[in-house]
Amino acid sequence: MRTKVKNNRVVLLVLFFALIVFAPYQGVSQAAKPKFKVVIDPGHGGKDSGTRGKNLLEKDVALAVSLKVGKYLNELLDNVEVIYTRKTDDYSHPKVRAIIANDANADLFVSIHANAMPPGNEDVYGTETFVMGVKNEGRNFEVAKRENSVILLEEDYKEKYQGFDPTSPEVNIAFSIMQEAYQENSILLAQNVEDQFSKRAGRKSRGVKQSSLWVLWNTSMPSVLIELGYLTNLKEERELGSAEVQDYLASAIYRAIRDYINYLESTR
Repeated sequence: MRTKVKNNRVVLLVLFFALIVFAPYQGVSQAAKPKFKVVIDPGHGGKDSGTRGKNLLEKDVALAVSLKVGKYLNELLDNVEVIYTRKTDDYSHPKVRAIIANDANADLFVSIHANAMPPGNEDVYGTETFVMGVKNEGRNFEVAKRENSVILLEEDYKEKYQGFDPTSPEVNIAFSIMQEAYQENSILLAQNVEDQFSKRAGRKSRGVKQSSLWVLWNTSMPSVLIELGYLTNLKEERELGSAEVQDYLASAIYRAIRDYINYLESTR
């Protein structure tokens, strides 16, 4: 009997010391778990106003919604670190935005914009989310040319962008090769965004599209470019200027990112 009690005491002592020795290491492991880095990129800024509506500029709408998205992510998700490419009305060329994301070893790049149509198409409205791709037909190619045209603001853009011509469809092959590794996850997030816009925010979704967008091509991570709506549609422009609608859009993007992260963690 005494031998049994003695053995039990030995077992308890071993367990006790094991807890003392290994518990700190478990705590370090949990504390050291890296956060999911999300780069929020408010399109345009400063001298680059983006597209124009009757009363609104794209750069202002993009910044307002982007800051709200980042606020939701910071306040509601403990496992996320938000990095902005700009937080004020400053200009930075697309290469700098890509460098910010790449240098941070970010897990996700989300660029936020507002859309436009040429005169005579003022009835067009709705959201669109773009991923890198080569389907540059019709409107998709027009969006690519418009969003990429900011590159031409740089005096030395041919050297800075390694000869990239934003008006040339020949760039599609290079774009496709560079982003192929991230395509599946980019499409997953883009579909999340459009589903949230349609089902939760009450916006008209024009779907997920593919286009040769320089800022998506040069980021080494899953990336999307979100068009919040058309400033050339008078009704939608008024809505995009509303703080309430901006909140709806920002919360939809937040939920899409949250669901994307949760999905990735569930598959690890």
